[in-house]
Amino acid sequence: MKKLLIFMSLSLGTMGLYSQNSTIPSSVKNVEAKVDSVLNLMTLEEKVGQMIQYNGSWDLTGPASETGNKQKEDRLKKGLVGSMLNVLSVEATEKAQKLNMENSRMKIPLMFGYDVIHGYKTIFPVPLAETASWDMEAAEESARIAALESVAEGVNWTFSPMIDISRDARWGRIMEGSGEDPYLTSKVAVAKVKGYQGEDLSNPKTIAATAKHFAGYGFAEGGKDYNTVNIGENELHNVILPPFKAAADAGVATFMNSFNTIDGIPATGSESLQREILKGDWDWTGFMVSDWGSIAEMIPHGFAKDKIHAAEIAVKAGSDMDMEGGAYEAGLEKLVAAGKVEEALIDDAVKRILRVKFKMGLFDDPYRYINSETKKNVPYKEHMSTARDIAKKSIVLLKNENDLLPIKTSVKKIAVIGPLADDKDTPIGNWRAQGEENSAVSVLEGLKNANLDAQITYAQGIKLGMGERSFLMPLKINKTDTTGMGEAVRNAKNAELVVMVLGEDAFQSGEGRSQAKIGLAGLQMELLKAVHKVNKNIVLVLINGRPLELSWSSENIPTIVEAWQLGSESGNAIADVLLGKYNPSGKLPVSFPRAVGQEPLYYNHKNTGRPFSAEHVTYAHYTDIENGPLYPFGYGLSYTQFDYARPELSVESIKSREKATLSVAVTNSGDRKGKEVVQLYLRDLVATTARPVKELKGFEMIELEPGETKTVEFIINEEMLKFYNASEKWEAEEGEFQLMVGGNSEDVQSVKFNFSN
Repeated sequence: MKKLLIFMSLSLGTMGLYSQNSTIPSSVKNVEAKVDSVLNLMTLEEKVGQMIQYNGSWDLTGPASETGNKQKEDRLKKGLVGSMLNVLSVEATEKAQKLNMENSRMKIPLMFGYDVIHGYKTIFPVPLAETASWDMEAAEESARIAALESVAEGVNWTFSPMIDISRDARWGRIMEGSGEDPYLTSKVAVAKVKGYQGEDLSNPKTIAATAKHFAGYGFAEGGKDYNTVNIGENELHNVILPPFKAAADAGVATFMNSFNTIDGIPATGSESLQREILKGDWDWTGFMVSDWGSIAEMIPHGFAKDKIHAAEIAVKAGSDMDMEGGAYEAGLEKLVAAGKVEEALIDDAVKRILRVKFKMGLFDDPYRYINSETKKNVPYKEHMSTARDIAKKSIVLLKNENDLLPIKTSVKKIAVIGPLADDKDTPIGNWRAQGEENSAVSVLEGLKNANLDAQITYAQGIKLGMGERSFLMPLKINKTDTTGMGEAVRNAKNAELVVMVLGEDAFQSGEGRSQAKIGLAGLQMELLKAVHKVNKNIVLVLINGRPLELSWSSENIPTIVEAWQLGSESGNAIADVLLGKYNPSGKLPVSFPRAVGQEPLYYNHKNTGRPFSAEHVTYAHYTDIENGPLYPFGYGLSYTQFDYARPELSVESIKSREKATLSVAVTNSGDRKGKEVVQLYLRDLVATTARPVKELKGFEMIELEPGETKTVEFIINEEMLKFYNASEKWEAEEGEFQLMVGGNSEDVQSVKFNFSN
């Protein structure tokens, strides 16, 4: 094993040299001492170098021929780069690490980052979909697998999990997060950090995780990506920050700041967020990496006049590493020389970066994640089986009239129709890492793989997209070509059951993919209505990355399955649910609107001074549609029925440091075994600030046989009642509270209790 060692001289003008194949001195007994010993030996130029991240914009296994890339290679050799992103393969990462380790003075190892969002090669459901499983063990397992497949290619750092709360389906990146609820997202944050990082960050089968985007990114005005955010302190602390606090407490290695401004201050330049809250109040010791170019983007924000000014703002605010922004490279040394930035700020940032590298074990072995043997032992086949299991858990049954599902063995003619029915690429979704193009199992393939005793016909009906598709190109939607619609209608007319597969292209959602309209794009509604005219027995399977506007479909189509973008095993997982091999158990992590005009839409809203009234028009509502969502947060049907008894509370009042137990008996009154997510909500009825009408405070998944009853218990204590109040403190206030329990955020039963100090 190659090792990096520190030799210390006790002579005047102490000099330290790094080399391989030696041992760390016995005097260096812990990470902090090691970090300090390295920092003391570094020049200012070398320190700034650790704060710079480069994109692997050239083939590192060959020569860097272009001028810009040649300059990057030269800086690598001098040890003036802290990390790289998008350097993929063991060969490329080894070459980059060798350029650094074999040529630089200090020989400080590089980190290699990548957007491993929902799998590396084995692709799991997009994060919003996976959250619909409400299964934290599944979330942790998919992250663990993604970590293993990443290190097999030399990647040791992921820019995940994205834990931005978002209440707006128009926002393209809603697919990359966990929805609208802080409690659920906090649980996902912890599961993902544990999955990526394991128990020991130095384990070469784990990778460093990143909590992003800090903060407020999901609240972009109008759901438009990168847009302005205007929120108050109450919203910031009670809604946006809790998942980040959970990730910090779970030991996440790094944070990433966000592109947006909050109340006029770019998050990248926010000292309040980064220094006061994250590194101060929370005492978090990892490092902050900017989002791509976000430091330099403070210039078009009108917050910095040039890159040097942007570097000054960012480093003072607490941004430790500049991702491909060029600001730190251009400005930090000049700013220190001019006395505008204290070198102590540089030292703080570099100590944080070194600390993570030591924890990852990179100083013990810079090549620990660069091992071609690891790839040979990755059980990709087992990973596919896990991907199928998680995918089917993520499917949400929205509607099932006429008992069309599960598909009966008596059905002998099935028409599979739609532009996404045999699409093998869209299920992979956006942010697909190294998922192979067109490698997913399609719905058509999944049904055929089941070997049904039925005739299956297929018609695409229409094309959804037109022309080339890529991460960086705008997507063109087909709005004119109806070729194939006639065949689809004929197939539907001759079928007993129609499986319509509609939704979104993989590149309709994701970064930069915000939309003003969130219905079925292009000619899909025309196709759906044409098929509906000749055959009403339709199972609508939706493949999408965001909530869709489904009002017509919900009113007219008997059965609707929210199948999201489920990854590599999508079609097999969908077939498992359609055929009843798996009883759907997913619950929505985000509200589905009746119309896009309701956005942003979320269950945990605050009441108004004029809540619902059936008597007159002057209350908070729309006059042209119902007030609530089409499908609420936490909603999801099963092939069986769950009945809730009245909830019971062990005591009617509690004091500080006391607790109560809320129990509810749940019975499977149907004829199939099934899983139910029992959800607990709370409302603080009178407080020093207006509180939401309800907030998720707990959930438990139970599995019941037909006729079986289980009692679920939730512990109610002071911690559960705390919120960021008018005194700018996290406190539980005295008064009356309402507890609600049920299978979704709307269908609940409630009890009340009192809390006093």
